Amino acid sequence: MKLRLVLPLLICFILGSCQAQPSKKYESIPALAFAEKIKTTPEAQILDVRTPEEYNDQHIDNAKNVNWNSDDFAQKVATYDKSKPVFVYCMSGGRSKQAAAKLSEMGFTSIYELQGGIMKWNAAGLAPKSDRIVGMCPQEYKELLNTDKKVLINFYAEWCEPCKKMAPYITRMQSDMKDKVVIVRLNADENKTLMSEMKIDELPALYLYENKEVKWQHTGFINEEDLKKNL
Repeated sequence: MKLRLVLPLLICFILGSCQAQPSKKYESIPALAFAEKIKTTPEAQILDVRTPEEYNDQHIDNAKNVNWNSDDFAQKVATYDKSKPVFVYCMSGGRSKQAAAKLSEMGFTSIYELQGGIMKWNAAGLAPKSDRIVGMCPQEYKELLNTDKKVLINFYAEWCEPCKKMAPYITRMQSDMKDKVVIVRLNADENKTLMSEMKIDELPALYLYENKEVKWQHTGFINEEDLKKNL
């Protein structure tokens, strides 16, 4: 009697466990592997799923712009060959992961997503070399450190969700802690030369200096209490 009860339960458990395992919809690969994969793929289908403004500012060679946030995203990507590899990227990986999942739902069979987006691509040294200075130059950055106080530099972006969450209390701390710490917020999109020079590949990025030397650094979200502890 007990065996009759246990066996169906065991079968249900096994089936449930199998169903709980999500199928891999796409492959997320680092920048260098992504670049090599494109290089070895004839007529690679490369999708830049950022906004047209982001695309025009910088994009991977031969990439086509199909804005993930546009209403006609599915309609536009439906024109691509589903049987051939497709390469997807955005700025930091959020939109490209969603787009890659959507492509999988639509029947694309081989999908490669750029891990960490254009930020990782640039940090890996894959961006075209340029002598043009965009935003603050390294010398101007060093001048920010000419103070007896501690200096906290916060790199952020308007599109970065963790940056948005942290902005209110970092802005408040600029005033509340001004006697002890100089807090400077720098827009990553407006200071690309610094981003490249410092190899910053994730936002938000925080650098705490004391006597012009980095004493602490952090990337990603950090709550107000923990941030104050490190200051």
